[in-house]
Amino acid sequence: MATYLLHTFKRLAVSERGPAGAALRVIAAANLHTSSTLAKNWNGHNTGPQRWLQYNKVIYPPQQPDEQARPAYICHQKTNIKYSPKKMWYVASFVRGMSVDEALKQLSFIDKKGASYVKEAILEAIDMAVKRHNVEYRTNLWVAESFCGKGRVFKGMRRHARGRSGEVEYKHCHYFVRLEEGTPPAHYYQPAPKTGEQQLAEWEEAMRKRKVTGSL
Repeated sequence: MATYLLHTFKRLAVSERGPAGAALRVIAAANLHTSSTLAKNWNGHNTGPQRWLQYNKVIYPPQQPDEQARPAYICHQKTNIKYSPKKMWYVASFVRGMSVDEALKQLSFIDKKGASYVKEAILEAIDMAVKRHNVEYRTNLWVAESFCGKGRVFKGMRRHARGRSGEVEYKHCHYFVRLEEGTPPAHYYQPAPKTGEQQLAEWEEAMRKRKVTGSL
């Protein structure tokens, strides 16, 4: 903690000569939280995830006339969203397995900050699918994958009582989505419920395999 505070004060240190230095010193003392200027300089070498977008550049071999048509898909991402990845997980999991129309409709009524980012990402992915990936009907898409990851974490100093100081983290997240052409599955998370005939067959098979203790 002592090393962190030392580096923090080095960043906030300004020249003490002249009235301009005094004014800057007042601004630096008043703004102890991480500012946008410092945030741009910290961890500037990290450009964000790049592998997810490479799936859009995959070239598949030509299909045979008797083969089933391969559904088109589009991968899209939004990086460095000023939102906690734990909170974004709820919104990302909510829209999985939905058609794009249903997902956009549901996201319009979710009172969460992350819902606006997810909705914007899906709209951008739909536009890219139609313009760049030759998807004929923009409504014939469904959310095949939707997840988030941890992004940049900026650390700042927060003033506490009695002259003490603490550390505050400004978390960011990355959101990834993959839209696939076709009709969404009826049961995305769970398998289809078994019919009465299937349950009866399983029960009969279990009865045949049972062993009676002490029998011949």
